Amino acid sequence: MSEPTPTPQSAVSGILDILREAVEGGHPGQGTAFLDGTKADGSGNHGLLATLDGLSAAQASQEVLGSTVAAHAAHTAFHLEVIIRWERDGDRGPFDWTGSFQPVQVDDAAWDAARARLRAAYDALLTFARTFEDRPADGELTGGLTGAVAHVAYHLGAIRQLIKGVQ
Repeated sequence: MSEPTPTPQSAVSGILDILREAVEGGHPGQGTAFLDGTKADGSGNHGLLATLDGLSAAQASQEVLGSTVAAHAAHTAFHLEVIIRWERDGDRGPFDWTGSFQPVQVDDAAWDAARARLRAAYDALLTFARTFEDRPADGELTGGLTGAVAHVAYHLGAIRQLIKGVQ
């Protein structure tokens, strides 16, 4: 008897899988597409949220090479929010990209709020994008989601480099 043929994955679902890895990290004990694998015990998660959760407000606020982790986290949340506004609401801006890197320094409460904002923006984007999983691929939506993956991955890499200067 042969193995059942897996159901083909939609373009949106495939993109969301990679975005999930960038933001949430790998599933414990399973392979990953591009991040270091999360160990079976859950340690070693190198996704954006776990990376940020491993830092104190003081570390996130420490300037390295002219930037801070807090600034990158704020900007990444803003970018995810803009994708939702662009795709769902048709809002074409203008957007304050320069201001999106604020705050540069955070206290404990502001750091908690920054990470919560990023999580909320990510969750909202997932909720919105999942409504398209069973529809034919739309170039604008898949372009926006692919841009989200690239943008999150870029800032995750930048943050991981900055961390080397704050630990």
